[in-house]
Amino acid sequence: MPWRISPADRRAGVRPDPYRIWMSEVMLQQTTVAAVKDYFTRFTQRWPRVSDLAAAKDADVMGEWAGLGYYARARNLLKCARVVANEHGGVFPNTHAALLELPGIGPYTAAAVSSIAYDLPETVLDGNVERVMARLYDVHTPLPAAKPELMVLAEALTPRKRAGDYAQAVMDLGATICTPKNPACGICPWRTPCEGRLAGTHLELPKKTPKKPKPVRQGIAYVAQRVDGAYLLETRPDSGLLGGMLGWPGSEWAETPPTDAIPIRAQWKQIEGEARHTFTHFHLRLTVKTALVPMDRTPDVGHFVDLNEFRPSDLPTVMRKAFDLATGGRKMTEPTLLRSKTR
Repeated sequence: MPWRISPADRRAGVRPDPYRIWMSEVMLQQTTVAAVKDYFTRFTQRWPRVSDLAAAKDADVMGEWAGLGYYARARNLLKCARVVANEHGGVFPNTHAALLELPGIGPYTAAAVSSIAYDLPETVLDGNVERVMARLYDVHTPLPAAKPELMVLAEALTPRKRAGDYAQAVMDLGATICTPKNPACGICPWRTPCEGRLAGTHLELPKKTPKKPKPVRQGIAYVAQRVDGAYLLETRPDSGLLGGMLGWPGSEWAETPPTDAIPIRAQWKQIEGEARHTFTHFHLRLTVKTALVPMDRTPDVGHFVDLNEFRPSDLPTVMRKAFDLATGGRKMTEPTLLRSKTR
């Protein structure tokens, strides 16, 4: 993993960079390692120090984050970087309590940074560690109610020395050996003391409280292109879903049929199909409408972005899906490429 320090480097005295550990942990929240690697590499190449990130434009950071999801993380990333740069001299605090004072850092991230970067004996409890503890101690209390119990058990195992190595090892144990399905118990270093394996219950652990079905919300996305090729886009409010991200103007997202919220006067055409996306708490189905508008038309919502400044990759995933539906997946190099197949 690009944020890790190799054993040879550790023996040579190289210490993990708190900035890189923090960056990786924020990105890894609700996201897989495979999805994060490329984003992490791009971010740290473009902004190699926390002071570089603090000085970045919001739009540039949000654009680089597009597609990674959970966009509040990107907003908090900027807020935290600026606090570290402006109030801590560009150096991350080295205590769990001080790290908790920073924007967007909760108990888990504070524990990860303080243990991995500073080798403090703080207990890291992510989903992988929860699974390991539940099986190791045969805990049948369902998550999330089991979290306090699992934390106590995990704290008892956290060593005073080499806490960072231990934290990464126990997370890796859950990610690669004590996996949700088909765990490799035969090669597990904790195979012998594992109470769940001895009881034959390990495959059903950890237990989880059943989730409620996700509701389905509907909305409309308006993809308008001016005759010179510019696109009509809006920057969403900082608060709320996709906050601070670039996107298509649209209607409210609700469980009832959407009401038109046309952003500019034009002859709108509805595209066949829907742009579908799933968020944490609901499924979204977007109707997509397109229009080609003259140069002298002023929008009621949003602003035009020149064709040579528009990058679909800067859009969050759901907005890219709407764009792909509007264009049939083709590159938009001129205004005549808006899909003609409408209904």
